[in-house]
Amino acid sequence: MTEYTVPVAIDVEAELEQIARRYKNAGGVGINVLNLIGGQAESLLDRLPKSVRDQLEAATVRALDHAMEAAHKSRARVPDQASWLNSAVSAAMGAAGGAGGLPTALAELPVTTTLLLRVIEGVAVEHGFDPELDSVRFDCVQVFSAAGPLAEDDGSDLAFLTARLALSGKAVQAVIHKIAPRLAVVMGQKLAAQTVPVLGAVAGAATNYAYTSYYQDMAHVHFGLRKLAIEADVPPEELNKRLAEKMRSVVKA
Repeated sequence: MTEYTVPVAIDVEAELEQIARRYKNAGGVGINVLNLIGGQAESLLDRLPKSVRDQLEAATVRALDHAMEAAHKSRARVPDQASWLNSAVSAAMGAAGGAGGLPTALAELPVTTTLLLRVIEGVAVEHGFDPELDSVRFDCVQVFSAAGPLAEDDGSDLAFLTARLALSGKAVQAVIHKIAPRLAVVMGQKLAAQTVPVLGAVAGAATNYAYTSYYQDMAHVHFGLRKLAIEADVPPEELNKRLAEKMRSVVKA
């Protein structure tokens, strides 16, 4: 006799509540980082030489280009790691980058970007998505649209959840170039933090730890929403609207 499994009803509101709280709490560690290094996000970029600020966007595009491919290829050799280990490795890299000031911080930036993308891709797999699909790789880069823990976030990034069927490599390149200007500011803040006199290595470790924790949370938000849209058969646009409402209630709570 064949046994049939009754589908488990999904409590969409409860799922959205959890996602909203994770989204809201994601940036909290960034505030601690700012307190640690004794600066403000708005003034950090002033620490960078003008030549670096001018070239930062182009450098960010290059970093994302190389990082996406490197992060993806590394899956065949290095398995996904626990969240705490990702943060620990990232912190160690940031400390090494900050120890030598701006030159070593610049050299460390693409390596950290690769790690962040690999962490984001690992979260996608955790939620059941295939990292071989262009649409999933697109989403991994798209997670960077949520800026970073040192940036103000009013919830406007909730629109990043969209329905996509087939995407080419050109689409991934398009989103890289779209996200790069905003990410360049965020990465510029990270670089500037690592050039803080005396605290270079400490600031590098702290900012990397914050960024890794932040993007892991944002990846869970992003792919959690995608999974919920599929399993609950709710249009992504409706989920975005309902999540925005949840975010407002979480802020008031």
